[in-house]
This record gives sequence, C-alpha cells and structure tokens, in this order.
Amino acid sequence: MKVAIVGAGLMGTGIAWPLSDNNHEIRLVGTHLDKHIIKSCKEQNYHPRLKRFLPDRVTPYYVEEIEQALDGVDFLVSGVNSLGAHWIGKTISPYLLDGQKIIAVTKGLEASSEGELLILPDILYSELSKSIRDKVSLAAIGGPCIAGELAGRRQSCVVFASRDIETAKFLAKAFRTDYYHIWPSSDLLSLEVSVGMKNAYAMAVGMAQGALEKAGGVDEAGALMHNLAAAIFAQGCTEISRVLTAIGADPSFAYKLPGAGDLFVTSAGGRSVTLGKLLAKGHSYAEAQEIMKGETLEAVYIVQQMAQILSAKRTNTAINKGSIPLMEHLIEVITEGKSLDINLDAFF
Repeated sequence: MKVAIVGAGLMGTGIAWPLSDNNHEIRLVGTHLDKHIIKSCKEQNYHPRLKRFLPDRVTPYYVEEIEQALDGVDFLVSGVNSLGAHWIGKTISPYLLDGQKIIAVTKGLEASSEGELLILPDILYSELSKSIRDKVSLAAIGGPCIAGELAGRRQSCVVFASRDIETAKFLAKAFRTDYYHIWPSSDLLSLEVSVGMKNAYAMAVGMAQGALEKAGGVDEAGALMHNLAAAIFAQGCTEISRVLTAIGADPSFAYKLPGAGDLFVTSAGGRSVTLGKLLAKGHSYAEAQEIMKGETLEAVYIVQQMAQILSAKRTNTAINKGSIPLMEHLIEVITEGKSLDINLDAFF
C-alpha cells in the first residue's frame, strides 16, 4: 500500500520502520518546522534527530510538495505533535478522498471554549472540510513506544483505537510486525485521555529526581528517591482513572498500555521530566520555562488545558474538587505561579 506520513519528527518518522518492513511505499512529508530534517533526508537519506538512515521505501517531501505526496495514498499518518492538530486537519483536508483512513501518533487533550474535554482526533476532524469529514475514518495510537526504539526494531506494544473497530483492525494489520505488537480497540476516548494526561504526570514523576538533587543527591548509604517517584506514578494512574470515570470512559485504560505503560516510558526521561526536575529543585515555572526556552512543553499545555476543563466540569460536579489533587497542584504551579509543595497525604 501507499502511505503518507505528515510530520517528520521522531515518532512520525519512527513509525516508518514497521511500515517499510511490511513492504509499504512511504511518503514522509515534513511540516514547515521540519525543513532541515527533510533536507537531510533528501540529500543523505539520514534523519538527524533519530540519528538513523531511513529504511527502504521511504521518500521524503517538503510540505510544499504535499499534494504530490498525498496523491493516491491508501491511508495517512498524522505525525505532528499535539500543538499541530488544528494545522494538520486544515492542511490535509483538500487532498483527502472518500474512504481514506487517518491514524495519529499525536497525544494530547484540549479544552473547548466552553471548557469541555476534546481529544485530538476530534480536533483534527473538526478542521476537515464538511464535504469530506464524514467520509474518512480516524484512529490513534497509544502505548509505551519510544521512537528511537521502534526505529531500532525493539519490541514495542501499543493500542490502535478507532470508533470504527474495522478501521483499527485494518491499520493494525498494515503496521504489525514481529517487533511491533498491536491491539485494536474501539475505545478512542479512553485511549486518548489516558495518553494525553500522562504527559503531565510524567512531569510530576520527574519532580522526584529534582527533589533528590535538591537534597544533595544520593546519601552516604546510597538512598535514592524511588519511593517518591513510585508514589507519584501510582497517583498519576489513579487520577487518570478518576477522570476517565467522570467522563463516562473506561477507567481500566489508566492501568493498561495507554495509561500506566505510556506513563512509565515517558517518565524515563525527556522534556516533561526535565521540567519536573527544575520545578522540584526550586525554580518557578517562569524560570524553568526560560531555562527550557525553545522546547515544546506538551506537559505544560496539558496542565493548562486541564485547568480550563476542571473549572468547567466542576460546575456540574463531573470531577469533584480534591479528587485529583496532584493535577490540581500542577495547575497551581504552572498557571498560578505557586511554589511546588506536593501534599502526599492527599493522595489515593
């Protein structure tokens, strides 16, 4: 089959490996932010961020070549980050055909103007023209999958979700390899909320590392702060399950691949963890933001969106005040400038 990936970042490109190994023809389209990546891919067949040569059957395209790249493809992959959901919907809409499928690697949430919780596939859908939006099928990927490991053909387990289970099954078959294991699901809402919220809680897990550094590091007997990190991790899963319950979704997703699995791998490092460490070491959010200037902080975006969602939802008691204390404190730190002071006794 012919597949277009729009977004040449880490995961957008990483997903090309199982597609290539299944003998699909892949057209990798960079966004306006990926020009240097596509230039390297065109000239050297090398992805500078993944630090790997592209697999077979991948052809890179600049965003200005998107019409050519999307011509005749069987399905599309949205490889942009959470801040690009509106952009990609508008960008691909003119070129979509009746019956095409779109699967997103994007993870995130957004608050509507009324404070309602929106998942990113629905945002993408809303940006498609009315003449095509109900003629295509949308799906999303959730679970613990680091792009570099997927490109290295390391064992990875994920869920493909779509409100149309046949779409999820079709796409799972197209991607599945002996190292990329996929479970189809029809519960798109539970998957997207789980993988979206986990970015904020990964930041919180990073706070344990920052607290250790602030305390002077490992003590003379070798004591670390894994206990604290584990408690924060568990609270994150608990709060994801409570939000899922409150919105009528499946709380068990919080403890499966899209929730606990994705949170575990995200807590291993990256921008969200770095931000959490800075906050725990005593930096205000404003100071941490300056230190990480130029970085896309998806954890912050999630906290900001949750602040709006929680404020609106509490008016009809969908999420009771105090039921997600860790998220509420993250909101105070990020949106109100308060100092970090996690109250562990409010957990569980």
